[in-house]
Amino acid sequence: MDTENAENLRSRGVLTGVLIACLLLALPVAVWLDLTHLADAALRRQASDLNSVIKSVRHYYAANVVGRILAHPGQVQVIHDYETVPGAIPIPATLSLELGKVIGEQQSNISYRFVSDYPFANRAPHQLDGFERDALAALRKDASENIVSATAGLFSDSVRLVSPVTMAPACVACHNTHPESPKTDWKVGEVRGIQEVTITQPIAANLFSFKFLLAYFALAAVCGVSFVAMQRRQADKIVAMNKELETNNDFLASLSMKISRYIPPQIYKSIFSGQKDVTIHTERKKLTIFFSDIQNFTATTERLQPELITQLLNEYFTEMSEIAHRYGGTIDKFIGDAMLIFFGDPETKGDRADAQACVRMAWAMQRRLAELNSKWRAAGIEQPFRARMGINSGYCNVGNFGSADRMDYTIIGAEANLAARLQSIAEPGGIVISYETYALVSDIIAARTLPSITMKGISREVVPYVIDHLRDGDEQSEVVIEKMPGLDFYLDTAAVTPADSDKIRTVLLHALSSLERREVKAAE
Repeated sequence: MDTENAENLRSRGVLTGVLIACLLLALPVAVWLDLTHLADAALRRQASDLNSVIKSVRHYYAANVVGRILAHPGQVQVIHDYETVPGAIPIPATLSLELGKVIGEQQSNISYRFVSDYPFANRAPHQLDGFERDALAALRKDASENIVSATAGLFSDSVRLVSPVTMAPACVACHNTHPESPKTDWKVGEVRGIQEVTITQPIAANLFSFKFLLAYFALAAVCGVSFVAMQRRQADKIVAMNKELETNNDFLASLSMKISRYIPPQIYKSIFSGQKDVTIHTERKKLTIFFSDIQNFTATTERLQPELITQLLNEYFTEMSEIAHRYGGTIDKFIGDAMLIFFGDPETKGDRADAQACVRMAWAMQRRLAELNSKWRAAGIEQPFRARMGINSGYCNVGNFGSADRMDYTIIGAEANLAARLQSIAEPGGIVISYETYALVSDIIAARTLPSITMKGISREVVPYVIDHLRDGDEQSEVVIEKMPGLDFYLDTAAVTPADSDKIRTVLLHALSSLERREVKAAE
């Protein structure tokens, strides 16, 4: 899961980096588009203004200069080749051409054309490109609007503005009577030609106008790249930290699993979940205490090899521990071949439920031990284990005992000692309980009393009860266990199938018959 999270984090970091890179790359495109739009609008406005200025100058010149001279003829002539005649002045068209030439020389990015498809005979014909021809045709149909063409290039923008040149009254009188005019039927308002203004402006000129904005964008780009680099470094650090944490978690998980083998699962869970603090602290609670011991274990160890004893004892404790966990018991400790288990802490289901779970656990342990004995006898072990068990219910101190450096979670009290005393008076394979426990479990067991006993530290007489069998739930079938010289008997009626019942009866009857014959011979 940590590796998957690290990969997801790295993928998100790469995706973020790609996204920021795309945004940074798109910035010049966005700036170029904006600059193109601004340049186009500015060029259109400049072309329109320049065209209006030239047209106004020409109209003013035609009306207030040429018109006045023509109205009062004298020595001043108005001709197109005025430079060859002393005292002559140019016609408005010539003025426009020369004004455009001057403007073009002063402004390298501005060009001006004053052209017509009806030039005078002594002049070279004007060369019109496709745009100019189309514009002239369109203006002769409708001269109310100028025609504009804008061209956007990678490094420069240009605008061509074409406006109509219409015939004024003075122009009509001149053109219709001039011997070099190719057309002599002009009317006032007709479109004779076009006046074209072309303005070109490099993108760099506009780009320099946004120097502060571009500086800001450059700074933002540097910050963005730095942020991506920082995110990348952080992602790598997080991945490395996750790997280290994963390694540490594996180590801690392995260590905790090892530690869990030394403490009861309930205590392990409560410590690692934070429910309990690892401090010296005890509580007084009512518990049901279980104590078991193997009969003649010392003698058994003398008959068997140490390796075999270790194997049998470990298998015995493993099986008994599994049963204790199944019923919710807290395994306090193993004392040689003895076991101390209690119910009611750290988790409890109530006094009655705890006591009944303890009794069911003890009964299940005796049944399982009988099964293990059958297995061990089949493996060649003549005298396997037989356990005595004692159970008592009462108040004990439970919690952490010891020092700040070394603690033991256990119980202390006379009631725990009583469970050990009850175990000592039980028959091998038997379970003895106190009256306090019997009162809590009497509805699920069949039991008989034993003679009262007294015990140091307990002022009352203790009435022991021997459990014969359980009579409720899954444990109600009887298990008959008996061992004595010449007899090793184990019968679990719940495990017997109907097909085997007759065979078991035959074996038992044969055994009884053999016993009777022996008694008859002994009597003779």
